[in-house]
Amino acid sequence: MSADAVFDSLEQHDIPTCLGRMRVRSGGSGPAIMFWSSLLMNGRMWSAQAEHFIGRYRVLLVDPPGHGDSEPLRRGFTFEECARCVVEILDALGIERTHFVGNSWGGMMGGTLAARHPQRVGLSVLMNCTASPAGLRHRLEFPLLSRMVRLLGGVRGPITGSVINAFVGPTSLRERPQVVATIRRELARIDVNSVGWAVNSVVPQRPDQHALVATIRTPVLVVAGIEDRTFPVAETRAMAQSIPGAEFVVLERAAHLAGLEVPEQVNALIEARLERFVPAAAA
Repeated sequence: MSADAVFDSLEQHDIPTCLGRMRVRSGGSGPAIMFWSSLLMNGRMWSAQAEHFIGRYRVLLVDPPGHGDSEPLRRGFTFEECARCVVEILDALGIERTHFVGNSWGGMMGGTLAARHPQRVGLSVLMNCTASPAGLRHRLEFPLLSRMVRLLGGVRGPITGSVINAFVGPTSLRERPQVVATIRRELARIDVNSVGWAVNSVVPQRPDQHALVATIRTPVLVVAGIEDRTFPVAETRAMAQSIPGAEFVVLERAAHLAGLEVPEQVNALIEARLERFVPAAAA
């Protein structure tokens, strides 16, 4: 079965949360592992991970607030509210604890989740993310981009190219047309007003989280893509250095959406850390 076919076969849940009704897809049995995507993407981003892990884990793919088939956003939010959504999803599905994999927004919020709700998290894999507040470029560029998207009624023309360049690096542009096609498909179906709330909450308004993530005591793997134009390796490394005991890995030939660009590498990384975690949890 292909990765897309696995995604389409997953059971769908519509779960009420503090940020509206959220669509969660689940399948498999065993320890839970939840995936939360980047801005502008949704649970389908993790299809290759679902295909890989569904035989041994209960896989949970989240359409983040305002994205995919989740209810549109009507206001901004905090990372603490996003973390509360995870707890509400787990409670609704009767799951005590989950491993958590997040990309960009998901990675930043995953740090909040591990710090605020350590009893609900096993291993956290925080990918292509930062604990730093937005720099001047992000504070100016992203609100302007959001306004342009609203005026145009969608991600169109040169804006599409700008988003793709922020998400993928030269290797994917040169060698992975299917990745670019996936991003184009997802950009074409976003609710621009809803996503605008998310963009402003996650980018220009995000807090400095270094002090918060320094309180994490659960296992963490932080992953950077060497070609990531959105969060350079040094910025992601600084997040890892703030988390006690965190492991840090840089992926070659990957940019901002590593799980989509290099799924085999990402799956192997997660698999190896889960194999380490399970005996420790059982001890």
